[in-house]
Amino acid sequence: MKRLVCVSNRISLPRRSAPPGGLAVGVLAALQHTGGLWFGWSGETSEEPSAEPELLVRGNIRFATIDLQPAEFEAYYSGYCNSTLWPLFHYFPDRFTHDQHHYEAYHAVNARFARHLAKLLRDDDAVWVHDYQLIPLAAYLRQLHFQGPIGFFLHIPFPHLQVLRLLPNHAELVRDLCQYDLVGFQTDDDLRSFLSCCEQPAVRSQDGVIEAGGRRVRLGVYPIGIDVDQVRAEAAATQAQETVERLTASLLGRKLIIGVDRLDYSKGLTERFAAFEHFLETFPDNKGKVTFLQIAPLSRGNVHAYSEIRETLERTAGRLNGRFAEADWTPIRYLNRNCSHSTLMSFLRAAQVALVTPVRDGMNLVAKEFVAAQNADDPGVLILSPMAGAARELGGALQVNPYDKRGMALALQTALNMPLEDRQQRHEQMLAAVREHDIHSWYGRFVYDLSGAVIRRPTEARAVRQIRNRRAEATAGEFSFG
Repeated sequence: MKRLVCVSNRISLPRRSAPPGGLAVGVLAALQHTGGLWFGWSGETSEEPSAEPELLVRGNIRFATIDLQPAEFEAYYSGYCNSTLWPLFHYFPDRFTHDQHHYEAYHAVNARFARHLAKLLRDDDAVWVHDYQLIPLAAYLRQLHFQGPIGFFLHIPFPHLQVLRLLPNHAELVRDLCQYDLVGFQTDDDLRSFLSCCEQPAVRSQDGVIEAGGRRVRLGVYPIGIDVDQVRAEAAATQAQETVERLTASLLGRKLIIGVDRLDYSKGLTERFAAFEHFLETFPDNKGKVTFLQIAPLSRGNVHAYSEIRETLERTAGRLNGRFAEADWTPIRYLNRNCSHSTLMSFLRAAQVALVTPVRDGMNLVAKEFVAAQNADDPGVLILSPMAGAARELGGALQVNPYDKRGMALALQTALNMPLEDRQQRHEQMLAAVREHDIHSWYGRFVYDLSGAVIRRPTEARAVRQIRNRRAEATAGEFSFG
């Protein structure tokens, strides 16, 4: 089979257990089964980056990284990626800014990626590019005469033309996407939005192919999933972990509502806190009987919008706790720390309700991880925003608009009082859906459509070995509950 070469803005070196981010988990899962090369930014900046990529070999995977110049990285990443594309692709035009210098840096970094990557490519490689930071990469690889198949997968939503046209360079962005042989999206909605942006006469045929700029581009929907067996094993095995035992003991028999999100305005956290306040006001019998744990690791702290939301949430949590707390009860526990994936899975298993209520999300794997982590004999209830891609698959969740605080309060009350039989039926349906579209199905389908290679699913013995290895690795953080 062709060698698989994955490219992403930043790579995750195998120093600890697989991080919870869907992109990193998905790329590692694919490469662990196929072998190949993962190329991306090292996470470091330098005024004089090395002229050659740095190589590291771990098992059957080669990792290749490059440094970027500080000013170049700031304009490319904090500027165009996270102040222009991210808000626009998540339907936040009020947070969108455009600077031509940032756009030029975006292309300069993509051109740098292409030059370094081309040194490592073989003629028969299949290249799989990931996410919005690297949309122009195929065009630059074509200029360097790479003729092999190049695929692209967008992990975040793709906006409709009515939103994307706010971007002065939107036509160039769409043309760059049409330089790929295969373009994958999370949902049918995202694919339809992309088609709305294609210049006429771009024709979609019956087999999911468009003709644009003299090229035939295949389009597809590939909902990313999780490793169900790994999540279930981690969640069950770490229930005796000290951190998890401290959490359970500190609840004193109270029901646990949990949210796990990267600190980002697209996750609906301010709306979620407002809904929880409305819940306590509307259903006061729950005071002292439930605890809401929100874990929101910091991200992109140098972007003003992210420091702003952090301050807002800290103020809101403090005000709510001051208003409702009792001597032996704090309604909201709000944490900005990372923790290991296995610990997170145990927290999800311990919760009776998960609040997954983004105002816009490509997929949201926390929703799927909550389903997989739960005890099937006594499962919790998932409250899910219809603006998450996962809502298309998880029909057993209580779906509620994140802007509707009254609806969210009612959903919380319903979830906390749902009969066991109803919870079991919903969980069974959702677990079947999560298994059908798991991580192995995701990368297997995409790689087959890109290169024609069939990837066998991992054997049970291999999956167990991977779980044991990850369990033995160091945790990423500790919590204290009291």
